[in-house]
Amino acid sequence: MSSSHILVVDDEADIRGLLKEILSEEGYEVDVAANAAQARASRARQVPDLVLLDIWMPDVDGITLLREWSAGASDGCPVVMMSGHSTVETAVEATRLGAFDFVEKPLSLAKLLRTVERALDAGRRHRQSGRLLGSPLTVPVGKSRLMQQLRTELQQIAAHPSPVLLIGEPGSGREAFARYLHEQGPRAAAPFVPLIASGLREEDAEARLFGRELPDGTKVAGVLEEAAGGTLFIHELDDLPPGVQRLLVGVFESGQFTRLGGSEPVPLRARVLSSAQPGVEQRAGGTVLRQDLLAHLNALIVRVPPLREYAEDVPDLLRHQVDRMVDTDGLQFRRFSVAAQNRLRNYPWPDNVRELRHLVHRLLIHGGPEEIRLEEIERELAVQTPPDEPLVKQDLLALPLREAREQFERAYLQQQLLLCSGKVGQLAKRVGMERTHLYRKLRSLGVDFRNISDD
Repeated sequence: MSSSHILVVDDEADIRGLLKEILSEEGYEVDVAANAAQARASRARQVPDLVLLDIWMPDVDGITLLREWSAGASDGCPVVMMSGHSTVETAVEATRLGAFDFVEKPLSLAKLLRTVERALDAGRRHRQSGRLLGSPLTVPVGKSRLMQQLRTELQQIAAHPSPVLLIGEPGSGREAFARYLHEQGPRAAAPFVPLIASGLREEDAEARLFGRELPDGTKVAGVLEEAAGGTLFIHELDDLPPGVQRLLVGVFESGQFTRLGGSEPVPLRARVLSSAQPGVEQRAGGTVLRQDLLAHLNALIVRVPPLREYAEDVPDLLRHQVDRMVDTDGLQFRRFSVAAQNRLRNYPWPDNVRELRHLVHRLLIHGGPEEIRLEEIERELAVQTPPDEPLVKQDLLALPLREAREQFERAYLQQQLLLCSGKVGQLAKRVGMERTHLYRKLRSLGVDFRNISDD
C-alpha cells in the first residue's frame, strides 16, 4: 500500500469526507481542509505529496491559493484542481500557474484515482530529478461549440489504445491536440515522443526507429523504444520515405521490432498517433502513401478544424498566447483593442493557429503602447495573397470593395462552373444570369471558358 500524503481542500464537507474515505481505502494518508487558512496550516505542518484543490471556496478561491503556492514553493508538490463550475479560461489559468491536471465534479472515481496516481508519480520523479516531468494539462483554448465538441471527442477516446489519425491543415495545431489526447489518457505520465516524418532519411531510418546494439553490448534506444509505455506521434504521414513506410508496416503487423545489430525482438509498447493533411484517404495507395500503412494508423480519426471555422475563439487565443509569451519568454504585456480583435476574427488565417502565434510574437517583440490598435494589425497583415489561394483563405477585408467583389465573383463562378461540368448554359441557369451577360462577366474576370462546351 502507498503511504503518500494527500491534502484535500474543499469547502463542502460531504466532498471532503467522501474523498478522505476513498483515498484512505486506497492506502493514502489523507488530510483535509475546509478553506485556505486550514490548507496553509496543513501544508506548513507537513508538505503533502499531492494537493486536491477546489476552485470555488468562500474565503480565498483555489486559483488565488494556487498562485500563492506557485510563487513560493520549490518542493514540486503537484496540484490537481477540482470544480463543478469550470470554464475553459479557468482551466487555462490553472494550467499556466502550474496545476498538474483539472478534474470536474461530480467526480468520476476511476478518473480521479488515475489522476492521483499520475500526479504522485510525477511528484516522485520531480524529487529524483529536480523538475516536474509530468506535463501540465494543455487545455485546448476556445468556448465555441466546435472546440467543445473536439475536447469531448478527445477525452472519450483518450483511454483507448487504438491508433489515432489527426487530419487537419498545416498549422492547425495537430500536435498540440495529440499531446492533449496523450495527457488525458492512462499513459500521461509516460513519454510523448514526436517524430517529424520529413526528418527521416532512408539510409539511417532503421537505427532512428529501432535503435541499435553496439558490439560491446550497449543498447541505444530508437524512437519506438523511447515511447514505450507512452505515445509516439508521427507528424505528416505523407512525408515518410517509402522505405520507412515499409519498415513501419512490418512493425505494426508483427507488433515487434529488432534493434539494428541485435537479435532479440523488442515488443512495440507505444500508442501511435499520427497526423496528415485533408484528403489523405484519396492519396493512399499511390506513390506517396501506402494503403496498408494508413490502414494500421487510422483506426480512429479526429478532424482538427482550421482556425477560420472557429474564428469566434480568436480573442481567447490571442489572450492565451500573450499570457504564455509574457510568462515564458519575458516579453512586454500588450492587449488587443476591440477593433483589433474584431479585425482578426474576420481574418481567414491561411496558416491557422501557427500564424496567430507568430503574429502575437511579432507584436510583442516589436513592443509599443499597451493597447494594440487596428492600424498596427493592418500593417502586420499587409501581405500580398497568392493569386491561386482558395477564397476561404483570402483576406478580402484587406482589399478595396471593387477588388474584393471581383475576387469573390471570380472564385464563385469558377467553382459553380466546375459543378456544372463546364457547361456555361447550365451555369447561367444555376446563378440566375442571362447567358450573354454571363459571357461578358466571365471574360471581364479572366475566367477561361474557351475550351468549355456549351449545352
